[in-house]
Amino acid sequence: MFDIGFSELCMVGLVTLLVVGPERLPKVARYAGFWIGKTRHMIASVKAEIREELQAEEMRQVFKEQTELKEIQRMLDDASDAANSIKSSIEQPQQADVKQVKRSHESE
Repeated sequence: MFDIGFSELCMVGLVTLLVVGPERLPKVARYAGFWIGKTRHMIASVKAEIREELQAEEMRQVFKEQTELKEIQRMLDDASDAANSIKSSIEQPQQADVKQVKRSHESE
């Protein structure tokens, strides 16, 4: 998060010691540690919530894509059924014509 080097940390500690004093420094350090920990916990919690929301959105997107694919598959199946129906309706009269031609040749 913050990129604080050793020299900056020593400077902050020295200024805090001069401003707060050696008697109150342990109490201030505990108080600061408490709030730093609480802040870190809150940040981690927000990150986890964001991660969960992103995963939920990703899942919604996958479900949407699957639904779209199922719809496309259904349309393809319908088109295939229609093509087969047309094909069989074309073949039936041709087969009847062939049978009629065979009968006429047999009767001659």
